[in-house]
Amino acid sequence: MTTGLLLTGFWSGPVFAEPQAPRLVLQITVDQLRGDLIDRNLEHFGDKGFRYLLDNGVYYTNAHHRHANTETIVGHTTLATGTDPSVHGMVANLWFDRSTGTPFYNVQDPDYPLLATSGVDPSTEIDPTQRAATSDGRSPTSILSSTLSDEIAIANAGVSKVFGVSIKDRGAISMAGHAGTAYWFSKSEGRFVTSSYYMDAYPEWVDKWNDAGHVSAYAYTDWTLSDTEDSYRFIEFDDADWETELPGFGRTFPHPFGARDSKYYTTLLTLSPAGDELTTSFAASLIDNEEIGSDAVTDYLSVSYSSTDYVGHIFGPSSLEAEDNLRRLDKSLSTLLAHVDETVGLENTLVVLSADHGAAEVPGYLEYLGVPAGFFNFDDIDKEPAAEALVAEFGVAQDLIASFSQPYVYLDDRLIADKGLNKADVARALARELQNMPAIAYAISSEDLASSAVAKTSVSAAVLANFHTARSGDVYVVFEPHWFVGDFDGLHVASHHGSPWTYDTHVPIIFSRPGMNAQRISSRVETVDVAPTVAAYLRIKAPSGSLGAVLKEALSAQ
Repeated sequence: MTTGLLLTGFWSGPVFAEPQAPRLVLQITVDQLRGDLIDRNLEHFGDKGFRYLLDNGVYYTNAHHRHANTETIVGHTTLATGTDPSVHGMVANLWFDRSTGTPFYNVQDPDYPLLATSGVDPSTEIDPTQRAATSDGRSPTSILSSTLSDEIAIANAGVSKVFGVSIKDRGAISMAGHAGTAYWFSKSEGRFVTSSYYMDAYPEWVDKWNDAGHVSAYAYTDWTLSDTEDSYRFIEFDDADWETELPGFGRTFPHPFGARDSKYYTTLLTLSPAGDELTTSFAASLIDNEEIGSDAVTDYLSVSYSSTDYVGHIFGPSSLEAEDNLRRLDKSLSTLLAHVDETVGLENTLVVLSADHGAAEVPGYLEYLGVPAGFFNFDDIDKEPAAEALVAEFGVAQDLIASFSQPYVYLDDRLIADKGLNKADVARALARELQNMPAIAYAISSEDLASSAVAKTSVSAAVLANFHTARSGDVYVVFEPHWFVGDFDGLHVASHHGSPWTYDTHVPIIFSRPGMNAQRISSRVETVDVAPTVAAYLRIKAPSGSLGAVLKEALSAQ
């Protein structure tokens, strides 16, 4: 009793308010939303989208991914699990499966086919990682840690409704976790689809939405500027020669979508604000028909917006298209929040917004400004010195490499064994020669990562956070800042991401709920902090591999 009185009378630490548990956790992930882009465009946003979240929430302006390979599945799964890819296992959009000798697309799973007539159409698919998948089946089984959505289901005896929605399959599946249901957009079908992992047949409302003409409504229309030309920062760069020109879509406004039955119609929708508008419409229908947030048990809905990523790849983050796309994304966000307010009530909703990665500027744009930058192509550099060095040491050179799947080089294990070579020696030697090549900043062997035989730097720490023994390649390649591979299986893209440099790691983190004291926090935080912070807010356990810290400002802002 005396101890209790002492603790009561002399405790002087912070006292956090105890917010009522929300009926809905709405986790919004904007693909390729670099951390500076909200503030850059804020003056042209309305009051009900990004501004609403900032006016009613805590905005971490200096948040970063701490892993090196800043790709879509890696960032999404990190946000979902609160841990590094070294733990959750999603080390890249695509890795090399040594057991089969084939590429492995992160969420492919032949055991769970799509509930659709067809999967990816290789003749029209411009996403090379999806095109490389060896199966149309999809599931979250490759994710090795529980997710925040899993933990919400666990805490509530499986009663919580848990869903993920995105244009991209990997954007929906990673956030819905193992216990939820994911829906994504099939470009070959022109419909939102799922796999047999989640259900045996579509609910009636899904078929109704797919058959209602939402996708066809864009036929013979154009993506046009939403505001007057003089309101755009990058108007003078419309039709810049460094942008990617897709046949029929062009580099200048307006961008036509063409006929509904044209070969690339659905692809062009995803390369524009239409992709986010369709995602918003489907998510709203899901909220209504699945009765999300209709009772006191906390539900979870992830909405991953993908158009920013596709627009960024084709035109660059500092382009007229990217600028207008963000204004239209703000409108889609306003529409989604308004629908949540009407059905669930924003006062009953915790909104969490972040991004899976940032973006590199287009080399042509940087060179225009006098900043060194460029595209890296192994075919354009002199590899003779490296080849001669490897031949002198091992009697063979190029044949040692089985594949390069960015950022990993995979060695040919069978050849190394047949020649009686030591794989660790080969990997280290190859890393040494790669690092001597122009535009390669670091090449680090997995053997050195596993034995901690690398200098401790911010870059090596990020590469180590990305290292998974069974899935990572044999040598990790880091290009110099503002250099990257721009060729995606024949499609030249203007911009890319995937590096450990700040422009790729920097993302926003926002926690928002009416009643929160609006704050801007400039101290550095990390994306692994998101899941454990939401778990602490809900008073449930964090995901199984969680390594992040609880962001106290988000808890004490009520």
